[in-house]
Amino acid sequence: MKERVEKLRTLLEKSGLDGALITGLTAIRYYSGFTSDEAALVVTLKTASLLTDFRYTIQAREQSPDFEVVEVGRGGLLPTVDKLLKADGCKRVAFENRTMTVCDFERYKALDFEWVAFSDEMNQPRLVKTAEEIADLQRAQNMADEGFKTLLTRIGSGMTEKEVAAELDYIHARLGSECPSFDTIVGSGPNGAMCHAIPGERRLQKGDLVVLDFGCVYNGYHSDMTRTFAVGEVDDFSKKIYDIVRTAQQKALDALKAGITGKELDAVARDYIASKGYGDCFGHSLGHGFGLMIHEAPYASTASEWTLEPGMTITVEPGIYIEGKLGVRIEDCCVVTETGKIDLVSSTKELLSVE
Repeated sequence: MKERVEKLRTLLEKSGLDGALITGLTAIRYYSGFTSDEAALVVTLKTASLLTDFRYTIQAREQSPDFEVVEVGRGGLLPTVDKLLKADGCKRVAFENRTMTVCDFERYKALDFEWVAFSDEMNQPRLVKTAEEIADLQRAQNMADEGFKTLLTRIGSGMTEKEVAAELDYIHARLGSECPSFDTIVGSGPNGAMCHAIPGERRLQKGDLVVLDFGCVYNGYHSDMTRTFAVGEVDDFSKKIYDIVRTAQQKALDALKAGITGKELDAVARDYIASKGYGDCFGHSLGHGFGLMIHEAPYASTASEWTLEPGMTITVEPGIYIEGKLGVRIEDCCVVTETGKIDLVSSTKELLSVE
């Protein structure tokens, strides 16, 4: 964590800032290792303090040995933050404008500091993952792959979407996932046309395509994958749509490497789907970064100006959604390299079927 704090101090110095107040849970974990939801960090050019209350001081000392743990009393964070920043002579202080509420900011504005919005800069070091972070991401994805493989042996026609989601979440918990990366998505038959379908009471039926989007968490790091599978035999139209999406995804995976922009990567899959007559049925972006958050920079979309660099993460997830009929999405989560990518997902892209 010392290296991360030093990177932050370098960013502060470059911007003429004396310190930073960090209140977002993701940034707190990234810079300190602390995992509770009751904390704040005060990092100056001289010191690094973790503020929490009596319930979490032991945990804080164990998880964040590079920080001075400061117990916050009944007066709350405000006087403690004020005292620490003034003790180090801070005048201009960075804050997380993307996570702090307006209500909290109004309170902090009463303190005698110049507050400078700094969320994007604070998040910059998280863009390029270290070898240790990539290893955690791979562990999370390995659990997701294993869970999907197991799930297909336990489900079939007659089960509700809710039951499928519950079964997969249970399998992943048994495999060691800290929690689902996000609420598991199950969309069967016509429900698959809803990109983020909420599992409901609809039962899987013969002839359905089922969109399954899910992920696991290991050491705080998230995986993300989607597979579309069949229930019994599906018709030729369903197979055609599936093949279009599969080819579009493979084309984008083949194009993925350092130097490509998010816009260019998105276009590879989008243009192919459009050439087959289904451009209007692919309405979301191609992909997003992932790490301590399931959705984070960089992004691959029609408007993305991000240039992908080695060590960045990106999902590749084209889809086709036809209202009243079906949906198909295939997603892999990848790490960008100089010459291509590391595809963390091992599950097949073949159209698998359950009975």
